[in-house]
Amino acid sequence: MADKLPTLADERANIKFFESLAVNDRSRVDFADVRGVQFLEPLFEFSGACGGCGETPYLKLLSQLFGDRLQIANATGCSSIYGGNLPVTPWTKNAEGRGPAWSNSLFEDNAEFGLGFRLAADKHLSLALSLLASLASKVGPDLAAAIAKAPQIQESDIRTQRIRVAQLKTRLLTFKEPAALDLLSVVDHLVRRSIWIVGGDGWAYDIGYGGLDHVLATARDVNVLVLDTEVYSNTGGQASKATPLGAVAKFAAAGKRTARKDLALQAIAYGNVYVAQVAMGANPQHTLQAFREAEAYAGPSLILAYSHCIAHGIDMRFGMKQQDLATASGYWPLFRFNPMMRSVGENPFRLDSLRPRIPLKTYAYNELRYSSLASTRPAEADTLLELAQTAVTEKYRQYEELATRDGSRFHQA
Repeated sequence: MADKLPTLADERANIKFFESLAVNDRSRVDFADVRGVQFLEPLFEFSGACGGCGETPYLKLLSQLFGDRLQIANATGCSSIYGGNLPVTPWTKNAEGRGPAWSNSLFEDNAEFGLGFRLAADKHLSLALSLLASLASKVGPDLAAAIAKAPQIQESDIRTQRIRVAQLKTRLLTFKEPAALDLLSVVDHLVRRSIWIVGGDGWAYDIGYGGLDHVLATARDVNVLVLDTEVYSNTGGQASKATPLGAVAKFAAAGKRTARKDLALQAIAYGNVYVAQVAMGANPQHTLQAFREAEAYAGPSLILAYSHCIAHGIDMRFGMKQQDLATASGYWPLFRFNPMMRSVGENPFRLDSLRPRIPLKTYAYNELRYSSLASTRPAEADTLLELAQTAVTEKYRQYEELATRDGSRFHQA
Protein backbone atom coordinates (compact mmCIF):
# COMPACT_ATOMS: atom_id res chain seq x y z
CA MET A 1 0.00 0.00 0.00
CA ALA A 2 1.19 3.53 -0.75
CA ASP A 3 -0.15 7.07 -0.74
CA LYS A 4 -2.35 7.50 -3.83
CA LEU A 5 -2.20 11.28 -4.24
CA PRO A 6 1.38 11.62 -5.57
CA THR A 7 0.77 8.85 -8.12
CA LEU A 8 -2.56 10.38 -9.12
CA ALA A 9 -0.98 13.74 -9.81
CA ASP A 10 1.74 12.20 -12.00
CA GLU A 11 -0.70 10.09 -13.97
CA ARG A 12 -3.02 13.04 -14.56
CA ALA A 13 -0.07 14.89 -16.07
CA ASN A 14 0.76 11.86 -18.22
CA ILE A 15 -2.74 11.45 -19.59
CA LYS A 16 -2.99 15.18 -20.25
CA PHE A 17 0.15 14.88 -22.39
CA PHE A 18 -1.16 11.90 -24.36
CA GLU A 19 -4.50 13.61 -24.94
CA SER A 20 -2.63 16.58 -26.41
CA LEU A 21 -1.12 14.48 -29.19
CA ALA A 22 -2.56 15.05 -32.66
CA VAL A 23 -5.04 12.49 -34.01
CA ASN A 24 -4.59 11.12 -37.51
CA ASP A 25 -6.79 12.35 -40.34
CA ARG A 26 -9.28 9.48 -40.75
CA SER A 27 -9.72 10.10 -44.46
CA ARG A 28 -6.00 9.38 -45.02
CA VAL A 29 -5.83 6.15 -43.00
CA ASP A 30 -5.92 2.79 -44.79
CA PHE A 31 -8.74 0.83 -43.15
CA ALA A 32 -8.05 -2.28 -45.18
CA ASP A 33 -5.68 -3.99 -42.77
CA VAL A 34 -5.14 -4.37 -39.05
CA ARG A 35 -2.03 -2.18 -39.10
CA GLY A 36 -3.95 0.74 -40.54
CA VAL A 37 -6.76 0.52 -38.02
CA GLN A 38 -4.26 1.07 -35.19
CA PHE A 39 -3.95 4.67 -36.40
CA LEU A 40 -7.67 5.33 -35.85
CA GLU A 41 -8.82 7.01 -32.66
CA PRO A 42 -10.89 4.69 -30.44
CA LEU A 43 -14.06 6.24 -29.04
CA PHE A 44 -14.51 3.45 -26.49
CA GLU A 45 -12.09 3.49 -23.55
CA PHE A 46 -11.72 2.76 -19.80
CA SER A 47 -14.70 0.45 -19.70
CA GLY A 48 -14.34 -1.16 -16.28
CA ALA A 49 -15.04 -4.62 -17.72
CA CYS A 50 -13.32 -7.70 -16.29
CA GLY A 51 -9.59 -7.73 -16.90
CA GLY A 52 -8.97 -9.48 -20.22
CA CYS A 53 -12.64 -9.33 -21.28
CA GLY A 54 -13.18 -10.83 -24.73
CA GLU A 55 -16.06 -8.49 -25.62
CA THR A 56 -14.44 -5.07 -25.35
CA PRO A 57 -11.91 -5.43 -28.22
CA TYR A 58 -14.81 -5.76 -30.66
CA LEU A 59 -16.45 -2.60 -29.30
CA LYS A 60 -13.17 -0.71 -29.49
CA LEU A 61 -12.84 -1.75 -33.14
CA LEU A 62 -16.44 -0.73 -33.80
CA SER A 63 -15.75 2.71 -32.35
CA GLN A 64 -12.57 3.12 -34.38
CA LEU A 65 -14.23 2.24 -37.67
CA PHE A 66 -17.59 4.04 -37.38
CA GLY A 67 -17.57 5.89 -34.05
CA ASP A 68 -18.22 9.45 -35.18
CA ARG A 69 -21.49 8.43 -36.88
CA LEU A 70 -22.40 5.44 -34.76
CA GLN A 71 -25.75 4.77 -33.09
CA ILE A 72 -25.83 1.79 -30.71
CA ALA A 73 -28.83 0.01 -29.24
CA ASN A 74 -27.33 -2.06 -26.42
CA ALA A 75 -29.17 -4.98 -24.83
CA THR A 76 -29.01 -5.46 -21.08
CA GLY A 77 -26.01 -7.57 -20.14
CA CYS A 78 -22.29 -7.18 -19.51
CA SER A 79 -21.92 -4.72 -22.38
CA SER A 80 -24.65 -2.49 -20.96
CA ILE A 81 -23.09 -2.54 -17.49
CA TYR A 82 -19.54 -1.60 -18.47
CA GLY A 83 -20.95 0.52 -21.33
CA GLY A 84 -23.12 2.66 -19.09
CA ASN A 85 -21.59 2.56 -15.61
CA LEU A 86 -22.66 6.11 -14.78
CA PRO A 87 -21.71 8.80 -13.79
CA VAL A 88 -18.93 8.08 -16.29
CA THR A 89 -19.10 6.28 -19.62
CA PRO A 90 -16.46 4.57 -21.77
CA TRP A 91 -18.06 5.99 -24.91
CA THR A 92 -16.37 9.26 -25.77
CA LYS A 93 -16.12 11.84 -28.57
CA ASN A 94 -13.47 13.09 -30.95
CA ALA A 95 -11.99 16.58 -31.22
CA GLU A 96 -14.88 17.64 -33.46
CA GLY A 97 -17.37 16.77 -30.72
CA ARG A 98 -18.74 13.71 -32.51
CA GLY A 99 -19.03 10.28 -30.97
CA PRO A 100 -21.30 7.27 -30.64
CA ALA A 101 -24.90 7.79 -29.58
CA TRP A 102 -25.50 4.92 -27.14
CA SER A 103 -28.60 3.78 -25.33
CA ASN A 104 -29.48 0.65 -23.37
CA SER A 105 -32.69 -1.30 -23.76
CA LEU A 106 -33.96 -4.50 -22.19
CA PHE A 107 -33.10 -8.11 -23.01
CA GLU A 108 -36.44 -8.76 -24.62
CA ASP A 109 -36.83 -5.75 -26.93
CA ASN A 110 -33.38 -4.50 -27.86
CA ALA A 111 -33.60 -5.61 -31.50
CA GLU A 112 -36.88 -3.74 -31.93
CA PHE A 113 -35.33 -0.77 -30.10
CA GLY A 114 -32.47 -0.71 -32.62
CA LEU A 115 -34.90 -1.08 -35.52
CA GLY A 116 -36.57 2.06 -34.20
CA PHE A 117 -33.23 3.85 -34.60
CA ARG A 118 -33.18 2.78 -38.24
CA LEU A 119 -36.77 3.78 -38.96
CA ALA A 120 -36.27 7.18 -37.33
CA ALA A 121 -33.01 7.81 -39.19
CA ASP A 122 -34.61 6.84 -42.52
CA LYS A 123 -37.52 9.18 -41.87
CA HIS A 124 -35.22 12.05 -40.94
CA LEU A 125 -33.13 11.44 -44.07
CA SER A 126 -36.23 11.38 -46.25
CA LEU A 127 -37.41 14.67 -44.74
CA ALA A 128 -33.97 16.25 -45.15
CA LEU A 129 -33.76 15.25 -48.82
CA SER A 130 -37.27 16.55 -49.47
CA LEU A 131 -36.53 19.91 -47.86
CA LEU A 132 -33.18 20.11 -49.64
CA ALA A 133 -34.87 19.59 -52.99
CA SER A 134 -37.39 22.35 -52.24
CA LEU A 135 -34.58 24.77 -51.34
CA ALA A 136 -32.16 23.71 -54.09
CA SER A 137 -32.48 26.94 -56.05
CA LYS A 138 -31.57 28.98 -52.97
CA VAL A 139 -28.75 26.92 -51.49
CA GLY A 140 -27.32 26.16 -54.93
CA PRO A 141 -28.42 23.42 -57.32
CA ASP A 142 -24.93 21.99 -57.64
CA LEU A 143 -24.43 21.70 -53.88
CA ALA A 144 -27.90 20.23 -53.37
CA ALA A 145 -27.37 17.64 -56.12
CA ALA A 146 -23.91 16.70 -54.82
CA ILE A 147 -25.27 16.13 -51.31
CA ALA A 148 -28.30 14.15 -52.47
CA LYS A 149 -26.33 11.86 -54.78
CA ALA A 150 -23.15 11.50 -52.74
CA PRO A 151 -21.71 7.99 -52.36
CA GLN A 152 -20.99 7.35 -48.69
CA ILE A 153 -19.08 4.09 -48.53
CA GLN A 154 -15.42 5.04 -48.11
CA GLU A 155 -14.22 7.19 -45.23
CA SER A 156 -13.11 9.82 -47.74
CA ASP A 157 -16.72 9.88 -49.04
CA ILE A 158 -18.00 10.54 -45.52
CA ARG A 159 -15.46 13.31 -44.96
CA THR A 160 -16.38 15.00 -48.25
CA GLN A 161 -20.08 14.78 -47.40
CA ARG A 162 -19.45 16.38 -44.01
CA ILE A 163 -17.74 19.31 -45.77
CA ARG A 164 -20.71 19.71 -48.11
CA VAL A 165 -23.17 19.58 -45.21
CA ALA A 166 -21.15 22.22 -43.35
CA GLN A 167 -21.39 24.48 -46.42
CA LEU A 168 -25.13 23.84 -46.55
CA LYS A 169 -25.52 24.80 -42.88
CA THR A 170 -23.68 28.07 -43.49
CA ARG A 171 -26.04 28.97 -46.32
CA LEU A 172 -29.17 27.90 -44.44
CA LEU A 173 -28.30 30.19 -41.53
CA THR A 174 -28.80 33.19 -43.84
CA PHE A 175 -32.40 32.19 -44.61
CA LYS A 176 -35.38 32.92 -42.39
CA GLU A 177 -38.16 30.87 -43.96
CA PRO A 178 -39.58 27.90 -42.03
CA ALA A 179 -38.33 25.32 -44.57
CA ALA A 180 -34.73 26.39 -43.98
CA LEU A 181 -35.14 26.12 -40.22
CA ASP A 182 -36.76 22.70 -40.63
CA LEU A 183 -33.86 21.52 -42.78
CA LEU A 184 -31.35 22.76 -40.21
CA SER A 185 -33.03 20.55 -37.60
CA VAL A 186 -32.39 17.37 -39.64
CA VAL A 187 -29.43 18.38 -41.82
CA ASP A 188 -26.94 16.11 -40.00
CA HIS A 189 -28.91 13.08 -41.20
CA LEU A 190 -27.55 13.77 -44.68
CA VAL A 191 -24.38 12.06 -43.42
CA ARG A 192 -24.99 8.32 -43.36
CA ARG A 193 -25.64 6.86 -39.92
CA SER A 194 -24.11 3.55 -38.85
CA ILE A 195 -26.69 1.76 -36.73
CA TRP A 196 -25.63 -1.23 -34.62
CA ILE A 197 -27.65 -3.47 -32.33
CA VAL A 198 -25.31 -4.92 -29.70
CA GLY A 199 -25.82 -7.58 -27.04
CA GLY A 200 -24.73 -10.94 -25.73
CA ASP A 201 -25.83 -14.47 -26.54
CA GLY A 202 -28.40 -14.50 -23.73
CA TRP A 203 -30.18 -11.73 -25.60
CA ALA A 204 -29.58 -12.85 -29.20
CA TYR A 205 -30.06 -16.61 -28.85
CA ASP A 206 -32.65 -16.66 -26.06
CA ILE A 207 -34.65 -13.83 -24.52
CA GLY A 208 -34.52 -11.42 -27.45
CA TYR A 209 -34.37 -13.96 -30.28
CA GLY A 210 -37.97 -13.41 -31.44
CA GLY A 211 -37.32 -9.70 -31.86
CA LEU A 212 -33.95 -10.29 -33.51
CA ASP A 213 -35.52 -12.66 -36.02
CA HIS A 214 -38.21 -10.09 -36.76
CA VAL A 215 -35.64 -7.35 -37.34
CA LEU A 216 -33.52 -9.50 -39.67
CA ALA A 217 -36.68 -10.31 -41.63
CA THR A 218 -37.48 -6.62 -42.25
CA ALA A 219 -34.55 -6.25 -44.70
CA ARG A 220 -33.70 -2.89 -43.12
CA ASP A 221 -30.12 -1.64 -42.99
CA VAL A 222 -29.19 -2.56 -39.42
CA ASN A 223 -26.07 -4.25 -38.13
CA VAL A 224 -26.21 -6.76 -35.27
CA LEU A 225 -23.12 -7.55 -33.19
CA VAL A 226 -23.47 -10.55 -30.86
CA LEU A 227 -20.75 -10.64 -28.21
CA ASP A 228 -20.95 -14.40 -27.77
CA THR A 229 -19.64 -15.62 -24.41
CA GLU A 230 -21.84 -18.73 -24.68
CA VAL A 231 -23.30 -18.13 -21.21
CA TYR A 232 -25.33 -15.55 -19.30
CA SER A 233 -22.18 -13.85 -17.99
CA ASN A 234 -23.71 -10.82 -16.31
CA THR A 235 -26.40 -12.62 -14.36
CA GLY A 236 -24.30 -15.38 -12.86
CA GLY A 237 -23.22 -17.85 -15.52
CA GLN A 238 -26.45 -19.62 -16.46
CA ALA A 239 -26.49 -21.78 -19.60
CA SER A 240 -27.87 -20.18 -22.76
CA LYS A 241 -28.75 -21.70 -26.11
CA ALA A 242 -25.24 -20.70 -27.18
CA THR A 243 -23.63 -22.83 -24.46
CA PRO A 244 -21.77 -25.71 -26.12
CA LEU A 245 -22.40 -29.41 -25.61
CA GLY A 246 -20.48 -30.73 -22.59
CA ALA A 247 -19.84 -27.37 -20.93
CA VAL A 248 -20.76 -26.86 -17.28
CA ALA A 249 -22.88 -23.84 -16.36
CA LYS A 250 -25.68 -23.01 -13.96
CA PHE A 251 -28.72 -25.09 -14.95
CA ALA A 252 -26.28 -27.44 -16.72
CA ALA A 253 -24.20 -28.54 -13.72
CA ALA A 254 -23.62 -32.01 -15.19
CA GLY A 255 -22.62 -30.64 -18.58
CA LYS A 256 -24.98 -29.33 -21.25
CA ARG A 257 -26.51 -32.24 -23.15
CA THR A 258 -27.39 -30.47 -26.40
CA ALA A 259 -25.28 -28.68 -29.00
CA ARG A 260 -25.31 -24.92 -29.28
CA LYS A 261 -27.91 -23.26 -31.46
CA ASP A 262 -26.60 -22.32 -34.91
CA LEU A 263 -27.85 -18.75 -35.14
CA ALA A 264 -25.67 -18.12 -38.19
CA LEU A 265 -27.34 -20.77 -40.35
CA GLN A 266 -30.76 -19.58 -39.27
CA ALA A 267 -29.93 -16.09 -40.50
CA ILE A 268 -28.30 -17.39 -43.70
CA ALA A 269 -31.57 -19.15 -44.50
CA TYR A 270 -33.16 -15.76 -45.22
CA GLY A 271 -30.81 -15.32 -48.16
CA ASN A 272 -30.52 -11.55 -47.88
CA VAL A 273 -28.77 -11.22 -44.49
CA TYR A 274 -25.02 -10.63 -44.30
CA VAL A 275 -23.69 -13.13 -41.73
CA ALA A 276 -20.19 -13.55 -40.33
CA GLN A 277 -18.65 -15.60 -37.55
CA VAL A 278 -15.44 -14.05 -36.26
CA ALA A 279 -12.80 -14.52 -33.57
CA MET A 280 -10.32 -11.70 -33.18
CA GLY A 281 -7.74 -13.93 -31.53
CA ALA A 282 -7.87 -16.40 -34.42
CA ASN A 283 -7.76 -13.93 -37.31
CA PRO A 284 -7.96 -10.17 -36.64
CA GLN A 285 -7.85 -9.36 -40.35
CA HIS A 286 -10.93 -11.51 -40.95
CA THR A 287 -12.70 -9.72 -38.08
CA LEU A 288 -11.88 -6.33 -39.57
CA GLN A 289 -13.06 -7.39 -43.01
CA ALA A 290 -16.36 -8.72 -41.64
CA PHE A 291 -17.07 -5.50 -39.74
CA ARG A 292 -16.42 -3.38 -42.81
CA GLU A 293 -18.45 -5.62 -45.13
CA ALA A 294 -21.37 -5.76 -42.72
CA GLU A 295 -21.51 -1.99 -42.36
CA ALA A 296 -21.23 -1.42 -46.11
CA TYR A 297 -23.99 -3.93 -46.90
CA ALA A 298 -27.31 -2.17 -47.54
CA GLY A 299 -29.42 -4.62 -45.59
CA PRO A 300 -29.47 -6.55 -42.31
CA SER A 301 -26.13 -7.84 -41.04
CA LEU A 302 -25.30 -10.27 -38.23
CA ILE A 303 -21.83 -10.77 -36.74
CA LEU A 304 -21.24 -13.51 -34.15
CA ALA A 305 -18.07 -12.61 -32.27
CA TYR A 306 -16.37 -15.24 -30.09
CA SER A 307 -15.81 -13.57 -26.72
CA HIS A 308 -13.79 -15.43 -24.10
CA CYS A 309 -15.11 -14.81 -20.61
CA ILE A 310 -14.01 -15.15 -17.00
CA ALA A 311 -17.00 -17.50 -16.62
CA HIS A 312 -15.19 -19.98 -18.90
CA GLY A 313 -12.62 -20.58 -16.18
CA ILE A 314 -9.52 -19.62 -18.14
CA ASP A 315 -6.42 -17.56 -17.47
CA MET A 316 -7.68 -14.33 -18.98
CA ARG A 317 -4.16 -13.30 -20.00
CA PHE A 318 -4.37 -15.93 -22.74
CA GLY A 319 -7.90 -15.27 -23.94
CA MET A 320 -6.87 -14.48 -27.51
CA LYS A 321 -4.83 -17.69 -27.63
CA GLN A 322 -7.92 -19.60 -26.51
CA GLN A 323 -9.91 -17.99 -29.33
CA ASP A 324 -7.29 -19.25 -31.76
CA LEU A 325 -7.58 -22.77 -30.33
CA ALA A 326 -11.37 -22.63 -30.68
CA THR A 327 -10.96 -22.01 -34.41
CA ALA A 328 -8.09 -24.47 -34.82
CA SER A 329 -10.22 -27.24 -33.31
CA GLY A 330 -13.05 -26.54 -35.74
CA TYR A 331 -15.38 -25.59 -32.90
CA TRP A 332 -15.55 -21.95 -34.02
CA PRO A 333 -14.97 -21.83 -37.80
CA LEU A 334 -14.60 -18.42 -39.39
CA PHE A 335 -16.89 -17.62 -42.30
CA ARG A 336 -18.78 -14.88 -44.13
CA PHE A 337 -22.06 -15.05 -46.03
CA ASN A 338 -22.27 -12.00 -48.27
CA PRO A 339 -25.40 -11.85 -50.47
CA MET A 340 -23.70 -9.28 -52.71
CA MET A 341 -21.38 -11.98 -54.07
CA ARG A 342 -24.29 -13.26 -56.15
CA SER A 343 -24.15 -10.10 -58.27
CA VAL A 344 -20.74 -11.17 -59.59
CA GLY A 345 -21.72 -14.82 -59.97
CA GLU A 346 -19.85 -16.02 -56.89
CA ASN A 347 -20.80 -18.25 -53.98
CA PRO A 348 -21.98 -15.95 -51.17
CA PHE A 349 -20.64 -18.33 -48.48
CA ARG A 350 -16.92 -18.11 -47.71
CA LEU A 351 -15.30 -20.51 -45.24
CA ASP A 352 -12.28 -18.51 -44.10
CA SER A 353 -10.60 -20.85 -41.60
CA LEU A 354 -8.60 -24.01 -42.20
CA ARG A 355 -9.83 -27.52 -41.53
CA PRO A 356 -9.60 -28.60 -37.87
CA ARG A 357 -5.99 -29.35 -37.01
CA ILE A 358 -6.22 -30.09 -33.29
CA PRO A 359 -8.73 -32.25 -31.36
CA LEU A 360 -11.54 -30.47 -29.54
CA LYS A 361 -10.11 -31.68 -26.22
CA THR A 362 -6.97 -29.55 -26.69
CA TYR A 363 -9.13 -26.45 -26.79
CA ALA A 364 -11.87 -27.45 -24.36
CA TYR A 365 -9.79 -28.76 -21.47
CA ASN A 366 -8.02 -25.42 -21.12
CA GLU A 367 -11.32 -24.22 -19.66
CA LEU A 368 -12.75 -25.02 -16.26
CA ARG A 369 -16.27 -25.19 -17.70
CA TYR A 370 -15.20 -28.41 -19.46
CA SER A 371 -12.43 -29.80 -17.25
CA SER A 372 -14.38 -29.54 -13.98
CA LEU A 373 -16.76 -32.27 -15.13
CA ALA A 374 -13.80 -34.53 -15.89
CA SER A 375 -12.78 -34.22 -12.24
CA THR A 376 -16.20 -34.99 -10.76
CA ARG A 377 -17.79 -37.31 -13.36
CA PRO A 378 -14.99 -38.56 -15.64
CA ALA A 379 -17.07 -41.16 -17.46
CA GLU A 380 -19.81 -38.68 -18.30
CA ALA A 381 -17.22 -36.09 -19.29
CA ASP A 382 -15.61 -38.53 -21.74
CA THR A 383 -18.98 -39.38 -23.26
CA LEU A 384 -19.96 -35.74 -23.65
CA LEU A 385 -16.58 -34.81 -25.13
CA GLU A 386 -16.92 -37.59 -27.68
CA LEU A 387 -20.39 -36.36 -28.62
CA ALA A 388 -19.12 -32.79 -28.82
CA GLN A 389 -16.24 -33.84 -31.09
CA THR A 390 -18.70 -35.61 -33.40
CA ALA A 391 -20.94 -32.52 -33.48
CA VAL A 392 -17.99 -30.24 -34.32
CA THR A 393 -16.85 -32.55 -37.13
CA GLU A 394 -20.33 -32.79 -38.62
CA LYS A 395 -20.91 -29.05 -38.39
CA TYR A 396 -17.63 -28.28 -40.12
CA ARG A 397 -18.49 -30.68 -42.94
CA GLN A 398 -21.79 -28.85 -43.31
CA TYR A 399 -19.98 -25.54 -43.68
CA GLU A 400 -17.57 -27.06 -46.17
CA GLU A 401 -20.52 -28.24 -48.25
CA LEU A 402 -21.94 -24.71 -48.24
CA ALA A 403 -18.57 -23.30 -49.30
CA THR A 404 -18.38 -25.61 -52.32
CA ARG A 405 -21.91 -24.92 -53.56
CA ASP A 406 -22.74 -23.09 -56.71
CA GLY A 407 -24.00 -19.66 -55.70
CA SER A 408 -27.34 -20.23 -57.40
CA ARG A 409 -28.16 -23.02 -54.94
CA PHE A 410 -28.65 -20.59 -52.06
CA HIS A 411 -32.06 -19.22 -51.32
CA GLN A 412 -32.41 -15.58 -52.34
CA ALA A 413 -35.01 -13.40 -50.64
